[in-house]
Amino acid sequence: MLSQIVRPLVNTQIRLLANSQTTQTTLVETIARWLGYIGVDAQVTQLCPESDRIHVALRVGKPDSCDDRDWFRILNNLRSPNHNKNNGLKSSDNFHESHQLQIARLLAYLIQVSDPQQDITWPEIENQLVALNLDDSMLSSIKSALKVPQSPDLLQSVDPDVAAVTFPIAVKIAWFDQEINSHENHALSTLLTAMK
Repeated sequence: MLSQIVRPLVNTQIRLLANSQTTQTTLVETIARWLGYIGVDAQVTQLCPESDRIHVALRVGKPDSCDDRDWFRILNNLRSPNHNKNNGLKSSDNFHESHQLQIARLLAYLIQVSDPQQDITWPEIENQLVALNLDDSMLSSIKSALKVPQSPDLLQSVDPDVAAVTFPIAVKIAWFDQEINSHENHALSTLLTAMK
């Protein structure tokens, strides 16, 4: 759903960049403009091609929808010496067992609705989940949750902290097939709303 809206816009921007005589300026403006669409004040501080990629450095201000308290906490978390040691989800991350189960069920739901007509092959999905730095306990919980159909009712009463932890992983799971369908879009939107 989301990809169907965004992809044509991206294709247009790619053609614009390919035909521009001022590619760097156009790309810098495009990045800032696209982040501006979601309320993020961003400035590109560095942009340079590296092999087959483009290295971009950003300076980002407080998003419009972010209150001062949350922004202050984000900055403090980033300043913490432990902020980059673990980008995955560990079952021990200060969560009650019921919250861990809820996260596992939510992620299982995302996996199930990604292609409702197709049977889930655990070894295949496990490889993708391992790449997200999920620990063995969380993987085991997701595997168990996948054995039964998870209900969309799970999304009706999601704790804000659970939603905040689940959302970034849910986005990655939804993008496993490079497309976001209406079920995934609804789930992601609901998690995003629950975080606010």
